[in-house]
Amino acid sequence: MSTPEASAAAVHDGLPGGIGVSRLRVYDWPSADGLRGGTPHVHLTCSEGYAVTGGRGAVQTLTASGFEQTPLTPGALVWFTPGVIHRLVNDGDLTITVLMQNCGLPEAGDAVLTLPPRLLADTATYRAAVALPEGGSEEELERAARHRRDLALEGFAVLREAVEAGDPEPLAAFHRAAGALVRPFVGAWRERWRTGAAAAANATGAQLDRLERGDAGHLARARIRAERPSARGRFGMCGRLDVYETG
Repeated sequence: MSTPEASAAAVHDGLPGGIGVSRLRVYDWPSADGLRGGTPHVHLTCSEGYAVTGGRGAVQTLTASGFEQTPLTPGALVWFTPGVIHRLVNDGDLTITVLMQNCGLPEAGDAVLTLPPRLLADTATYRAAVALPEGGSEEELERAARHRRDLALEGFAVLREAVEAGDPEPLAAFHRAAGALVRPFVGAWRERWRTGAAAAANATGAQLDRLERGDAGHLARARIRAERPSARGRFGMCGRLDVYETG
């Protein structure tokens, strides 16, 4: 049976399942290891999916089970759960439609970059290291985004080396630090989840309850939404983002 909250939510007009969507053109900035691409990071509560629409490249992933590299070419669909550290590599004009669980949570700080441990010690230090200059010029924003990308690659290399050497502690320490950094924001995240992804699931429960009773009245309240990007070319963690307001 659905909850009273679900019974009140017969229609949810966000994207299906309360997901978020954006169009990503992956950075082609070179890095110290000779590859081009984005900033390695992890999500603590959100699964993420890539639908590749152009170009070619790969996603490098790191978990306690090891390091992997998955090729990305047009038509590929790749997704992963919270806890998977991931880095996008651009081998030529890589363009992706990104699907994010729990619309609004990544923007609220769900992602943590793999910075060196000295920059993960407390929230203020971390935020200062990852922030982009508010109102900065294109050149200033790019310089800051590249700098934080390079810091995250520095930390990612250490974590990868430790995992491949069979030493689990650096990765475990990163997980602990990431959890501590986001803990102050979990209450606000819960409210975003409640009115987003949870509301979408509850709406389905309410519709099933009504159909089971022979009531199809919610169909008369159907509606459609169409959105253009609310921001184009925003500097993201992995590339330039066209962002849609779908919540």
